[in-house]
Amino acid sequence: MKQYLDLVRDILQHGQKKEDRTGTGTISLFGYQCKYDLRQGFPLLTTKKVLFDALVWELLWFLRGSTNINDDLKVHTPIWNAWAKPDGELGPIYGYQWRKWERFVLDEKTGHYRLEHIDQIKNALNLIKTNPDSRRIIISAWNVADIDKMALPPCHAFIQFYVINGRLDCQLYQRSADVALGVPFNIASYALLMTMFACECNLTPGIFVHTMGDAHVYLNHLQGLKTQLERTPSALPRLDLPQKNVLDYKFDDFKLIGYQPAAFIKFPIAV
Repeated sequence: MKQYLDLVRDILQHGQKKEDRTGTGTISLFGYQCKYDLRQGFPLLTTKKVLFDALVWELLWFLRGSTNINDDLKVHTPIWNAWAKPDGELGPIYGYQWRKWERFVLDEKTGHYRLEHIDQIKNALNLIKTNPDSRRIIISAWNVADIDKMALPPCHAFIQFYVINGRLDCQLYQRSADVALGVPFNIASYALLMTMFACECNLTPGIFVHTMGDAHVYLNHLQGLKTQLERTPSALPRLDLPQKNVLDYKFDDFKLIGYQPAAFIKFPIAV
C-alpha cells in the first residue's frame, strides 16, 4: 500500500490548510489519483487494522438498496449512526441510487407520468456481459434532485468499469476524501465491489483507480497518520470469493486470507 502512504506524505508536505463544514479544519490537496493492482493482492491497509467485516456489511447493505441503519448496519458498521435520524433513516443515499434511481415516465395511454426505478447495478453488469467495450458502464450516486434528502451527500460518487483482455478495471471518483479514516475503507470497499463484478462476469479483477477531488487530512488526525508513516507495511492479504451473482453474495462468502495488520489506530469522526 505504498500508494496510500505516498498520498499521506504528499498531503502533509504539500497540502494547504483549509476550513471545512465540520469546523475541525483540514490540510488538503485537490486532484489526486492512486492505482491498485488487485493481481498483486487485495488492497487492505496493513499499517493499521481496517475492519474488513464492517466494510463487507456496509457494501452488502448498499447492494440491497437499503437506507436505514436498522437493516444490519447499526451493529455491524456503526460509523453511519452519527448521521441517522432517530428512526435510523438516512434518506436516499448510495444504495438507493444504485438500485432505485427514480425517473418519471409518461404513460401514453393515460397521459400521466408514473414513477419508475432504474437498477444501475443490474444495468452495469448487463453492459459488461453484452457490450464490454462500452464507455458507459457507469454507476452514479450523485443524484442532484435527491441531495437535500440525504443525511450526507455521497463522497464516493461515481464509478466506471472498463473491460480489457479478460480483465475488469474500475475507477472511482471521490469528491471528498477523508484520508485517515475513510479512504482505507473506500479503497477496500470498491476493490471488493470490483472483484464481485469480475466473479459474476468471468473476468479477472484488475486495476482499481482511485481518483480524489478534495483529498484531506483532518487536523485531529495528524498524530495517528504520523504513527502510520513510521510503520513498515506487511504483505497484502488475499481475498477468497466464490463465483456468484453480485446480488446473491452473503456475509459468510467473504474470506480474507493472510491479513496481518499493525495495531488499530482510532481516528475521531468529523460530523
